[in-house]
Amino acid sequence: MQIRGECSGCFNGSTCYQSCPIAPCSVRHGNVDYCFECPEYPCKRYDGIDRHDSLISHRNQKKDLMKAKAMGIDAYLAEQREKVAILHKLLNNYDDGHRDVFFCLAVNMLEVDDLNRVLTEAVQLPNDMLLNEKTQRVVELLYAVADKRGVPLELRPW
Repeated sequence: MQIRGECSGCFNGSTCYQSCPIAPCSVRHGNVDYCFECPEYPCKRYDGIDRHDSLISHRNQKKDLMKAKAMGIDAYLAEQREKVAILHKLLNNYDDGHRDVFFCLAVNMLEVDDLNRVLTEAVQLPNDMLLNEKTQRVVELLYAVADKRGVPLELRPW
């Protein structure tokens, strides 16, 4: 929702407040910006949160919160902005109309350095290559990186 510009933030009255389970919790616990700032974290809300997926993978949710805490929120957010930029490049240049969820998953699960290496290889693909061929090659590159890192690039059903 954030990437599509449909989330106005975590406060009562925002457009996504009613559908988001995290925003009301933040308000109840002193308007913390990040769950790791809450004295009750990790709470029961996080029990098993990484077992199932919705439109994105939740495998890294707890790990990413600890990463943000360890590296500092500004550095973490800068990394997330870089991931959003990478996602936009993938969607704008290599999506044949059927890979948006896959690209979101790959960007969520893989590290920035690996994603940038894939983009570096992708821009070297021949200009006369058809979009569906470019898409397939980028997907193969992402799977190769994921396999090397032991990262599954598939969503798990509820």
